[in-house]
Amino acid sequence: MKYFAEELDIAVIGAGHAGIEAALAAARLGCKTVMFAINLDSVGNMPCNPSIGGTSKGHLVREIDALGGEMGIAADKNTLQTRMLNTGKGPAVHSLRAQIDRRKYCAYMKNVVENQQNLILKQAEIVSLTRDEDGLWHLFTRLEAEYTAKCVILATGTFLGGRIFVGDVSYDSGPDGMFPATELAQSLKDLGVQLRRFKTGTPPRLNRNSIDFSVMEPQYGDEHKVPFSFDFEGEIENTEACYVTYTNEKTKQIILDNLHRSPLYGGKIDGVGPRYCPSIEDKIVRFAEKERHQLFVEPCGGDTQEMYLQGLSSSLPEDVQLEFLHTIPGLEKAQVMRTAYAIEYDCVDPLSLRSSLEFREFDGLYGAGQFNGSSGYEEAAAQGLVAGINAARKILGKEPVILDRAGSYIGTLIDDLVTKGCTDPYRMMTSRSEYRLLLRQDNADRRLTPIGYEIGLISEERWNKFNRKLELIEKETERVKNVVIHASDALNKMLVSRETSPLNIGVRMVELLKRPQISYADLAEFDIERPDLPYEIFEQVEISIKYEGYLKRQEAQVAEMRRLEVKKLPEDIDYSKVVGLRLEAIEKLNKVRPENIGQASRISGVSPADISVLLIRLQGE
Repeated sequence: MKYFAEELDIAVIGAGHAGIEAALAAARLGCKTVMFAINLDSVGNMPCNPSIGGTSKGHLVREIDALGGEMGIAADKNTLQTRMLNTGKGPAVHSLRAQIDRRKYCAYMKNVVENQQNLILKQAEIVSLTRDEDGLWHLFTRLEAEYTAKCVILATGTFLGGRIFVGDVSYDSGPDGMFPATELAQSLKDLGVQLRRFKTGTPPRLNRNSIDFSVMEPQYGDEHKVPFSFDFEGEIENTEACYVTYTNEKTKQIILDNLHRSPLYGGKIDGVGPRYCPSIEDKIVRFAEKERHQLFVEPCGGDTQEMYLQGLSSSLPEDVQLEFLHTIPGLEKAQVMRTAYAIEYDCVDPLSLRSSLEFREFDGLYGAGQFNGSSGYEEAAAQGLVAGINAARKILGKEPVILDRAGSYIGTLIDDLVTKGCTDPYRMMTSRSEYRLLLRQDNADRRLTPIGYEIGLISEERWNKFNRKLELIEKETERVKNVVIHASDALNKMLVSRETSPLNIGVRMVELLKRPQISYADLAEFDIERPDLPYEIFEQVEISIKYEGYLKRQEAQVAEMRRLEVKKLPEDIDYSKVVGLRLEAIEKLNKVRPENIGQASRISGVSPADISVLLIRLQGE
């Protein structure tokens, strides 16, 4: 018999990375919030790679932290190994990646959620969602409890309509053997939410004791360890190594001989898989000319023997997985603890959403994470944070926070989703941003902490600490512009060794730092007035000096982009009645419903001529 359980401000359905950030943000902004999890052991779970960050994903984590989210500090406190990727390239693409103790990360996040004021963590499966004339959302659980909420955030991950595939075997399931959310999917369809099927996969987990690491290439953590969180205090320790091995022709042949047993190639999987993280059978077929594929053997935690095999996700039958696995150097006697599988799930077309992540057609309903068609923990957490902020602001009667492309990778991610949509699981990459020199991970706090403080997610203590950092950067920049480095034999020897010209007279330090071959560290022994400052202060000063011209050029591009972003388009405009628009533009504009001219200009099929027509229309109003 149904009973009424509780009246809420915000209900968050799902307790993965998107759900956690959404629930914490909403609760911290003063809203009475409940986060529903099918199983409390799934809170903050990492059903795929036990790592946080990576190329462009590290940017997202630092931006989440700069806004007042939780993922960065949680990763720092549960790191097994940390490495900065792409250090051979410019600072725009430097990306932090950390191997994480999976279970400790989950425990940390669950504890944070349990102790958060205004937030209730509840194990319950939501089976029905409706909206009544009273304007409230009504949520019903499997155990027939009814909750009402002013706003609902859907952060269902791969649970919604989840179905596992391993060879000929398939069954309804969420990730890691959890129950799926099947009835909720039908309820959303009944509501009028148009769902589609995506797919993702995960590799096998192996017993560490059965692996021969002596024939693999070890990968150790960085000596200089950089945290994700700008507010992290303490020491990060590299306690574990990762290893690299490769597939070979034997591996390839076994997979090719058994392709007919793959549900992916046998037509049993309807969902669209991730383009940038294909299964091993997909890689073998798509890159037939490659003799081998790189694999990373990574620890799942300090208190477990489970090792994750990055690069070897598969949906082939279990016996085939064992056969090809044992052809790989170091894995000849590997014992599989968890078999690789593919999972198919329901998600929404993100073109149904506004930039605030609220549905266009359903007031007070928000989407976040894999439900929105993205992939990855970091992308999910970023969207969850924005959805939680905006749901809370809606209840508080405030305007939504819209992050633009020029201010953050989070803004780029959301703008891509709601403007361009996605035909396969969306993955963030640095190449997706036109302004990546401005959107570096090292300056995420300078870009976003003022916004986080204004929203109310950055404490006064952290705000004061941030302002002290800005003062130190400004003071050091002025010093470098004025201090003179005198010519000397030792200095010239160093300059020549760096393949740059020697000095005849003294020059200001800023002129030496402008040389691409010279760093702060190179000048340390010659800079007798150098103050004792944290590494990140020197880093910020050096980057701003070296890339001054490029930064000014991108800032000019940003100013032009923002000129178009402020030109709002009416929500009720009928583009079929706008004279001069091409038919394709009319179709796309009516579907996407861009919020401003800038968004309209980024829609595939809308030409510069169409934008000119819209600008003329706005001027006439």
